[in-house]
Amino acid sequence: QVQLVESGGGLVQPGASLRLSCAASGSIFSIYNMGWYRQAPGKQRELVATITSGSGSTTTYADSVKGRFTISRDNTKNMVYLQMNTLKPEDTAVYSCRAFRAGIRNDYWGQGTQVTVSS
Repeated sequence: QVQLVESGGGLVQPGASLRLSCAASGSIFSIYNMGWYRQAPGKQRELVATITSGSGSTTTYADSVKGRFTISRDNTKNMVYLQMNTLKPEDTAVYSCRAFRAGIRNDYWGQGTQVTVSS
């Protein structure tokens, strides 16, 4: 079992930055791949970024956020982060983190944090 709690969302103007945090507890954090997902009103949830387990040597990003967002993890603190720069109105969504392991059906989700980009 893994419990995930996101924080760091808010209302910002276009071009601003935010850093989202996801705190994990309940299991060995380092064995999980981690991902950030987002869901805008009326749209399906989409993958934003992922980072592999362990040292997090491999990251992936949605094309829409490449070059603007950075995912990272700190296994000593059981944390995963999403640094979001040059935010755009189309980044407005509820952002959630997910813990998962390859080949394992069970995954875990946080409750989400709202990010609103508006002038």
